[in-house]
Amino acid sequence: MVDCPCQEANLPRPRTPPPQPLREVVIETLRTQIIDGDYAPGDQLPTEPVLVARFGYSRTVIREALAALRADRLIDSRHGVGVFVLGPTRPSAELEVFSQATDKISDIIEELELRIGIEVEAAGLAALRSSPAQEAEIQSLVDEFKILVDRGESTDEADFRFHMAIARATNNGRFHAFLEHVGKRIIPRVKFRSVMGGIDPLPNRDHILLQEHEEVAEAISARDAEQARDAMRRHLQGGIKRYRALMRSRSSEPAS
Repeated sequence: MVDCPCQEANLPRPRTPPPQPLREVVIETLRTQIIDGDYAPGDQLPTEPVLVARFGYSRTVIREALAALRADRLIDSRHGVGVFVLGPTRPSAELEVFSQATDKISDIIEELELRIGIEVEAAGLAALRSSPAQEAEIQSLVDEFKILVDRGESTDEADFRFHMAIARATNNGRFHAFLEHVGKRIIPRVKFRSVMGGIDPLPNRDHILLQEHEEVAEAISARDAEQARDAMRRHLQGGIKRYRALMRSRSSEPAS
């Protein structure tokens, strides 16, 4: 029997993850250059027209990127003079605890409890303040997460970017700055796995995370602040429950 070409044509094509928002391309490029020392503290950044020509994006995109870098205290604008680099600041020892790897489940639970106090309100503010473009970015990251789950690929980066997108959608740079300081280690499995030889402490939980992300995104899109807060609270409390169950299972294992 000869295979019919039309059958192959009718097969669903794999979806590719949505492109990164233009603003994020500019932010990450300039941030990397500042952190790597290409622009030293006190250096003046190129003017807006130069950045527009360099990246090929609109002035609106460039201005939004510079505003985000100002909120992160990496640059400062001097009226009538230009934009100057402040440089990355080293966090205090007290704050570094958030970005350190750990094999203590109790540390992760404590951090999730702290995140509830911050990200629950972030979700509520995002529901009230997000722009259509920010809503679209949040939904695109839910879609990307689903694609990665279907493919069996790592969701670490998509998970982190989802939470960062919600922080940006508050249009309050403090939320974004806090999560960015903690970095991708704010995702518990990343922080835990880094000191456990790559072992995933909670495999097969991505479908649950996907559903939780969908509920948060839907509430933000519906402009329902209280539902968004409730959905984010359930999401983070779900993580606490999963890690407490893991802690109980480990404590019940016989000593070797």
